Amino acid sequence: MRPDPELIDDENPEWTDEMFARSRPASEVLPEILGPEAAAELLKPRGRPRAAEKKTPINIRLDSDVVDAFKSRGKGWQSRINEALREWLKEHPAA
Repeated sequence: MRPDPELIDDENPEWTDEMFARSRPASEVLPEILGPEAAAELLKPRGRPRAAEKKTPINIRLDSDVVDAFKSRGKGWQSRINEALREWLKEHPAA
């Protein structure tokens, strides 16, 4: 089957086995092209940094007034609920 000439991109040809063999990871190439600072910015991991202690996702039903009170203090309301529960555990140790 012959390739459709309408779909051939001369500026971006299909890679050959030789091209794959010569390829290098972006972490090696980008510092040479852009400089170390710009490369480091492009190569840094995306998203939120991993926490030292992984949290367990759960579903919990709380009274509306409790949720509203925590939310009224702005962002981080779930973390504040977590901290309140942690304080309660400190004050009420298991028997």
